[in-house]
Amino acid sequence: MSKSKIQWTEMTWNPVTGCTKISEGCAHCYAETMTKRLQGMGQQKYSNGFKVTLHPEALPEPSRIMKPHKFFVCSMADLFHKDVPFDFIDSIMEVIALTPWHTYQVLTKRHERLQEYFISRNNLPTNMMIGVSVENDNHIERIGYLKSISFSGIKFLSCEPLLGDLGALDLQGIDWVIVGGESGPQGRQMRKDWVLNIMRQCEEQNVAFFFKQWGTFGEDGVKRNKKANGCTIDGKTYQTIIL
Repeated sequence: MSKSKIQWTEMTWNPVTGCTKISEGCAHCYAETMTKRLQGMGQQKYSNGFKVTLHPEALPEPSRIMKPHKFFVCSMADLFHKDVPFDFIDSIMEVIALTPWHTYQVLTKRHERLQEYFISRNNLPTNMMIGVSVENDNHIERIGYLKSISFSGIKFLSCEPLLGDLGALDLQGIDWVIVGGESGPQGRQMRKDWVLNIMRQCEEQNVAFFFKQWGTFGEDGVKRNKKANGCTIDGKTYQTIIL
C-alpha cells in the first residue's frame, strides 16, 4: 500500500491487481501503464503483469495503520472483476469491518457483479463508499445498478475520464459525483459543457460535486500539460470532499 496522489483519497490498498478492458474509459488505462512500469522495475507483486492476481498477503495491511485514513481499494484492479471470487471479496470486507476507523472507497465498472454480490450478502460494513464509473451515456445503466443495491453507506459516481455528455441524470440516492478529464499523451478531450451539465444537476439535486482535473486538454480546449490545465472551472475550484 502507498500514499496516493489522487485528490479524493489518501492511500491505495491493492489486495487484487490486474484487470481487463470492458468499456471506452478503459482504452488508456493508467493502472495497466503503471503495472508495466512496476513489472519492468522488478516488483514481485506485478510479476503477472496486468493479469488479475489475488494478493492475500496484502489483506492485513490496513490493520497495521492506526491513524484513520481513506483507502482507495484496488486502484490497480476492479474488485468486482469476474476473476475475483466472492469469497476473496468477503475477506476484504472482513478487513474493512475490523478496521472501522478507516474509510474505504470501492469503485467498479462491473455493475452487474456488484449488484449480485450485494444481493447475496448481509450486514456489509458501512465504513466504505461504493461507486461506479460512468464515462459516457453508453453506461448510464451503471447508476441504476448502484442505486438498486441495499447499502446505507455513501454511493458515488466517478465520471472520469468523462468522454461525452451524460444528459439528464437522476441522482436520487447518489451522494457524491467526481468528474475529471483524461490525462496522458493519448488523452481524449473533455468538453466544458459536459462538465457544467453534471455540475448543474448536482447543485439542483443537492449532490456533492468534485472536479478533479481537465487533463490533457484544458478548459479552453488546448492540449498541454495536465498540471498547466489545472482543476478550476471559470477560475474557481470545486472539490467537495465527502466522508
